[in-house]
Amino acid sequence: MAVNYMTLDGYNKLMEEISYLETTKRPEISRQIAEARDKGDLSENAEYDAAKEAQGLLESKIAQLKDLISKARVIDETKLGTDSVQLLNKVKIRNTKNNATMTYTLVSESEANLKEFKIAINTPIGKGLIGKKVGDVAEIKVPNGIMTFEIMEIGL
Repeated sequence: MAVNYMTLDGYNKLMEEISYLETTKRPEISRQIAEARDKGDLSENAEYDAAKEAQGLLESKIAQLKDLISKARVIDETKLGTDSVQLLNKVKIRNTKNNATMTYTLVSESEANLKEFKIAINTPIGKGLIGKKVGDVAEIKVPNGIMTFEIMEIGL
């Protein structure tokens, strides 16, 4: 069983999503199925087929999220250090080729969101930064070559 490390915030968001899907979306789809069933012949009822398909997708999504939660381990953020890059650290890096600086937070795959500058720890860049210290240079193999980053800062 693969463990999925996440923040308490990430865990709570998943629990809220599961609750919403089970308490709001599931009854909504059940009503759609009942309404379509009331319209008569099910063999040629596109509404019924669409509602049943939506129900299957919803149940699949709920099962997937529950599986993720069952493997979740919430990390105590108070015990994290900043000596070297690790999960949940905010890392400021500088691309040595173009001097661009970026700050990312390393998170679990389920919490990754590039718009929020959160990258998954299991991505090539995430893996390449793990264990590095301030001042270290990380050469990271990415699909289109090798990128080189200098670790500028490590924070929480």
